[in-house]
Amino acid sequence: MSEAITVTVSVDNKLKRQAEVLCEEMGLTLSTVYTMLLKAIVRTRSIPFKIQAADPFYSERNQAVLMESIRELDAGLGQEHELIEDA
Repeated sequence: MSEAITVTVSVDNKLKRQAEVLCEEMGLTLSTVYTMLLKAIVRTRSIPFKIQAADPFYSERNQAVLMESIRELDAGLGQEHELIEDA
């Protein structure tokens, strides 16, 4: 086995404590989990979990547009349209 080195990672203290508790319940240490993560990255040549941006539906901009549309409808400014059904 190659020589181990120390890696310093800055994380929120509460997050670290929560992760330590969960790891302990699984019989692991954070050090072991970090090593598992790094090995998975090397083995798969990717991040071993899905990383994605938040759902754009919930963006501040979209929510503002939706709220304005609701205000317009509540004020009676909407238009009624025929329902178009797929055949």
